[in-house]
Amino acid sequence: MVAEAGLDESIIERARGLEAEIARAVIGQQRVIHEVTLALLSAGHVLVEGVPGLGKTLLVRCLAAAVKGSFSRIQFTPDLMPSDISGHIMFDMKSENFRVRKGPVFCNLLLADEINRSPAKTQSALLEAMQEQQVTIEGRTFPLSPPFLVLATQNPIEQEGTYPLPQAQLDRFLLKVFIDYPAEGDEQSMVKQVTQGAVGDQLDTSAIRPQLNAQEIPQLQAHIAQLQMDEQIIDYAVRLVRAARDWNGIEAGPGPRGSIALLRVARAEAFLSARDYVTPDDIKVAALPVLRHRIRLATDLEIEGYQPDDVLNDLLANIPAPRQ
Repeated sequence: MVAEAGLDESIIERARGLEAEIARAVIGQQRVIHEVTLALLSAGHVLVEGVPGLGKTLLVRCLAAAVKGSFSRIQFTPDLMPSDISGHIMFDMKSENFRVRKGPVFCNLLLADEINRSPAKTQSALLEAMQEQQVTIEGRTFPLSPPFLVLATQNPIEQEGTYPLPQAQLDRFLLKVFIDYPAEGDEQSMVKQVTQGAVGDQLDTSAIRPQLNAQEIPQLQAHIAQLQMDEQIIDYAVRLVRAARDWNGIEAGPGPRGSIALLRVARAEAFLSARDYVTPDDIKVAALPVLRHRIRLATDLEIEGYQPDDVLNDLLANIPAPRQ
């Protein structure tokens, strides 16, 4: 791939090494690492669904270490207030003036842990930050420093005391990623690595070597946004999304944001594959994580145990892709 003017070729090579570096600490989750890396390079946010203890916090900490970015974690609870996320105005007794105390949202990588445990009012505090890259505190607007990535998690098993995310908020996430139990061999390697000479259960990211500066990520994102996109590829992405709106078993389909997200993620996939053009296979790789949270299945399919991925795989198999 020819480097864009002003973008050092070494940055491109280091960006392609992000996944391998994160995998040094996060064992057995290659697909999840890949999809989170795609989101970072596509300037989008990720909703991760999985049971506790699978390494979601470790994943974000490793990603922050690999890009030398600032990291914050918010544990969402029913009593969490919007100001606990964005910040608030406080009176400084020393200066006898009001000053802004910025909240944990002012960072590069934010882990919103168990986001569905807070009511909609608190969840909505993230919407402005996610969509507009800014935060409003008492009428004053503060921009967030790029890159800004929200990785929100939710537990698919526990439903008591949770507040399901509305569709409008789900649509703000570029990807929805499933994190599952590691394979037996990977779990053995992980347990051995974590327990060897370790005291307690502290998350160890010391093995991660910084690959990029946070300031280099926006340059990469701009570079990826310029990758070649044939008209047939755009047509294919739009046909997939439009077909999903009327597909058998889908009650509500994705909006135009789904088509846009498909192309954004497909460009990042092409970049990680060392190509300067997008192929139909890049669209197929992006389809499941991009669309699974943007569709709602018909009630009869849900009763029968079907998942969004089942219907989307059927759609991908039946919608003809352009010839490469």
